[in-house]
Amino acid sequence: MEQKELAIHVDRVSKVYKLYRRNRDRLIESLGLTKKKLSTPHYALKDVSLDIYKGETVGIIGTNGSGKSTILKIITGVLHETSGTVQVNGRISALLELGAGFNMEYNGIENIYLNGTMIGFSEKEIDEKLQDILDFADIGDYVYQPVKTYSSGMFVRLAFAVAINIDPEILIVDEVLAVGDAAFQEKCQERMHHMLENGTTLLFVSHTMATVRQLCDHAIWLNKGNVVMQGEAESVCDAYMESLNLPENA
Repeated sequence: MEQKELAIHVDRVSKVYKLYRRNRDRLIESLGLTKKKLSTPHYALKDVSLDIYKGETVGIIGTNGSGKSTILKIITGVLHETSGTVQVNGRISALLELGAGFNMEYNGIENIYLNGTMIGFSEKEIDEKLQDILDFADIGDYVYQPVKTYSSGMFVRLAFAVAINIDPEILIVDEVLAVGDAAFQEKCQERMHHMLENGTTLLFVSHTMATVRQLCDHAIWLNKGNVVMQGEAESVCDAYMESLNLPENA
């Protein structure tokens, strides 16, 4: 039997923030002006472990504040874990917060080159991919305008077009498809299906169980920073919806 190759390995990862009752307490504690502990720990993630194999599609589900976005940011290196380890095997392309990785003063073209060089592409390689990116984004002459003038929908179009055209081995998406018109969402899902058929690993956060059921092999349910359940997508979605007392086709 052929052994599956790991794309992402997360081992007992925690992310802890210090919460202070008063702003000045943060300064007092950081300067060592008191031996008293003025902060209380808040666990955004607590001992989270998961394995995602190459070619898998995995959805992360859970209510707001459950740690979904935090784990994606740690995997992509945007945040650092407080404890535990993360290993990533493959080139990552990530769509996290709207505008992440973009310089607001640059125009669309300049941001395409900025994003490409950040993940290690040469200018020549970006030149070769530029037309495909522009065709998919389909934002016309706005690509020559500063991105700070873009609507959220235009931002998503350009960000997604860049992310999928840099040939990622691992694509990480956080709720981006919730923004933009239905036609573009369908276009994105079609492209993701094509990428999955070609062996791309997909990890994404969604509040829409229908999308998780449609796209995913497996799902991970987080609640208050803990893994409640992980396994086959249909089973995990059913258990999550039951916990919320919502109809299964939501």
